[in-house]
Amino acid sequence: MSQHSHHAATSEAPWIKWSLISIALGFLTLFLVLPLAVVLYGAFEAGLNVWWQAVSDPDALAAIKLTLLVIFIVVPINALFGVAIAWAIAKFDFKGKTLLISIIDLPFAISPVVVGLIFVVMFSAHGWLGPWLEQHDLQIIFAVPGIILVILFGTLPFIARELIPLMQQQGKDEEEASLTLGASGLKTFWYVTLPNIKWGLLYGVVLCNARAMGEFGAVAVVSGRIRGETNTMPLHIEVLYNEYLFTAAFAVSSLLTGLALVTIVLKSMIEWKDERKHRIH
Repeated sequence: MSQHSHHAATSEAPWIKWSLISIALGFLTLFLVLPLAVVLYGAFEAGLNVWWQAVSDPDALAAIKLTLLVIFIVVPINALFGVAIAWAIAKFDFKGKTLLISIIDLPFAISPVVVGLIFVVMFSAHGWLGPWLEQHDLQIIFAVPGIILVILFGTLPFIARELIPLMQQQGKDEEEASLTLGASGLKTFWYVTLPNIKWGLLYGVVLCNARAMGEFGAVAVVSGRIRGETNTMPLHIEVLYNEYLFTAAFAVSSLLTGLALVTIVLKSMIEWKDERKHRIH
């Protein structure tokens, strides 16, 4: 087959290509760019002073601090869990491996609202562990620990799911060679495994962070929506919107949008560096 005929068989007519590109760009503009523009316009429509008053309000600051606190707790825990479980699945053979992988994917299959209800059934005053928690003066539901638990559950698969296929693809030859040469397990992980998975780990961390920031359904169920105490940024935005404080709602939304855009930029940078690394090798 000639080069010309091969090219003709694997290419589309220009009008088809440009039609598909136009449809994709139109869809992205309608459902991504336009909503972002509406949020930013609504946030700054009344001026920078009004925006600052909205985001510096004590309840808004409490929601921002709580969201950041949850991220700083949840993301490192999920990173440790993701690396450990990916290591176990990719480097060892054991019974029940397939079942374990399915369990890791469970948060993807369960609605966040159902997740919140599960934790209420377990930890509320009339739940399974409620009496024991009350005896020891511990509060999970309608408090920060409950929020951390549901977000931890909802974001659990992201880092693990990013690392498992990567580590399976890399195999275990390098680790076995390192151990054969006398390196300890810790040194093997630090100098061999971690450099090989660092971009995948960072990518998973970015995805986990994005989901943790925007989690709404499960948090709404377990938090009690106590203003200034258990409202995260998404919940605080809903409260402001329901009270017809639209400018304030858009102002806080703009902060969440800004964090999301930073996340997207980091994600794109990691993908670019990972691609460049593969091209070099």
